[in-house]
Amino acid sequence: MTELTLRHTPADRLPEAEREAILADPGFGKRFTDHMVSIVWTHDRGWHDAELVPYGPIPIDPASSVLHYGQEIFEGLKAYRHPNGEVVTFRPEENARRLNASARRLALPELPEELFVRAIDELVRLDAAWVPGGAEQSLYLRPFMIADESFLGVRAAERARFLVIASPAGPYFTGGVKPVSIWLSQELARAGHGGTGAAKCGGNYAASLLPTRVAQEHGCAQVLFTDSNTADTIDELGGMNLFLVRSDGTLITPELNGNILAGITRDSLIRLAADRGLATEERAVTVTEWREGAADGTITEAFACGTAAVITPISRLLGEDGTLVDFGDRAPGALTVSLRDELTGIQFGTVPDRHGWVHRVSDAA
Repeated sequence: MTELTLRHTPADRLPEAEREAILADPGFGKRFTDHMVSIVWTHDRGWHDAELVPYGPIPIDPASSVLHYGQEIFEGLKAYRHPNGEVVTFRPEENARRLNASARRLALPELPEELFVRAIDELVRLDAAWVPGGAEQSLYLRPFMIADESFLGVRAAERARFLVIASPAGPYFTGGVKPVSIWLSQELARAGHGGTGAAKCGGNYAASLLPTRVAQEHGCAQVLFTDSNTADTIDELGGMNLFLVRSDGTLITPELNGNILAGITRDSLIRLAADRGLATEERAVTVTEWREGAADGTITEAFACGTAAVITPISRLLGEDGTLVDFGDRAPGALTVSLRDELTGIQFGTVPDRHGWVHRVSDAA
């Protein structure tokens, strides 16, 4: 399997002037690079037909399993341009492992980790001109897998396709890091025990869209989900993990109980905190604990984390009962900002990489 060679089919490249205009203000997920990766899997042959092809529509049969039973998974990571010009990614092997964990839950084929990383590397090398070099700009990478067997029976598909597309991304926060308000979803849940909460699949995000719209109607940027069995035990936000910070510097984050995604940013922050001698408690965390701790001063900061924003400071938690938590002008907290600066510094090459997380894709150009 891992000896597969990615065949290259040249694409018509976007003119340099047009590409540079896009990179000057890329936004997020709006424009895409010249190429994409496509690798096919079938039950009888395994992984084959690995290609780097021009970015564009893919043929899909109306009876494809993904359209009827939602058998799909995805990942998200970024490529960064360092000050010396070289291009790197951040812990791509962890994305490969998580993709395979999602594949097992969704009855999709596992992709060899080496092949995942190589597919990312070759796409980034080929489209390296699309990796921007501005402040907190990056190339967002979206590896994903779909079941594309044409069959309407309810069973795991015997044909799948792995693809990787790439999109230049600007800074998540324009004008500096800004604290946000989040909305507590008390009626609508994201996942349940024994479900797909720990998998990175589209169904989880689809389930979050209506609650997110409700949150936005109440002036909130994100939605907080709780365990559907307790309504008080915190799971995660719509697309990010949650951390609380105690006054003594201890971090608290919901444990990986099968309901929430094992965030790579989450894991990185736990390790960076440990480097500073700060403990992180991974356990059940409740809205009640957060609310009471913020009121008596024992919980002083809160932030969400994920690939897109890295760290998002939280200023307020709102719900049907009104304002539950309000840090006011104390947000963002000092530890929130410091951890964000350290992690983004490692990613962008301005802070030493003590853990060997940075994966070199290309040398300075």
